[in-house]
Amino acid sequence: MEQVLVNGVYLGCQYALIALGLTLIFGLMGVLNFAHGQMYVLGGFVTYYVYGVLGLPFPLALVATAATLCVVGALFDKLFFRRVLRHGTREESSMLLAAGTALLLESLILIFFGEKHRGVPSLASGVARIGDAYLPWSRIVVMALAAALIVGFIVFMRQTRMGRGLRAIAQDREAALLQGVNVERYGMIGFAIGAALAGLAGSLLVAISGVNSGLGTWISIKAFIMVMIGGAGVVSGAILGGFILGMAESLGYRFFPGGETYLILFVAIIAFLAIRPQGLMGKPWG
Repeated sequence: MEQVLVNGVYLGCQYALIALGLTLIFGLMGVLNFAHGQMYVLGGFVTYYVYGVLGLPFPLALVATAATLCVVGALFDKLFFRRVLRHGTREESSMLLAAGTALLLESLILIFFGEKHRGVPSLASGVARIGDAYLPWSRIVVMALAAALIVGFIVFMRQTRMGRGLRAIAQDREAALLQGVNVERYGMIGFAIGAALAGLAGSLLVAISGVNSGLGTWISIKAFIMVMIGGAGVVSGAILGGFILGMAESLGYRFFPGGETYLILFVAIIAFLAIRPQGLMGKPWG
């Protein structure tokens, strides 16, 4: 059982980092970014080329990934979402745009990087013993980096002026505008940060499981599951949803080795949302 808990914490750190970016964009703009998984994949490929091909240090690969995805997120906001949200009168417009951007980014990734699965050298060698559980040192490094990024994001949101501005927009967009917050600029910054978080998650996991162009949709589905569990637009809910999904996966693979884990999980989520559609930490709709 200790092995299950250790694996669950490891998965939870990864998943929480993925969910944070998605819930930040939703909280700021009311848009479910269907391209979130594709941004994860793009981050993995950037790290693959910087760290795996060019042989540059892994921290530099993380910086390059964050910078690249920040630019991609800012462009998505400026060229696509801002225009539709400003002039669109129906919510379906932003949803169709989000789905279209996901297909666009997935096609571009396939064209430029191909279908081949890519991996990079392990970040550390050896296996650590934690009680009666075992975990490779490479996964411990990834878990520690993911936890540090999550803590850094929370500190940024709580302690900096920009973070407080983003929280104000998420809580009440009109009130933030009346208080002098540049909603459009902060919205672009929030989209860029959300994209960077997805890319950094892909950057970390390329060192564990590798990356290929077909991972995006499945990563997006997992991100939506976490957000639905915790509550859309709630940062603490995204973190909680990530750890719940990570622990559920770890338990599922332990007790259902035949592959029924996600079948059971989807049934459980349907039942959960029927009882509490706003998630564990979200506010009731309406």
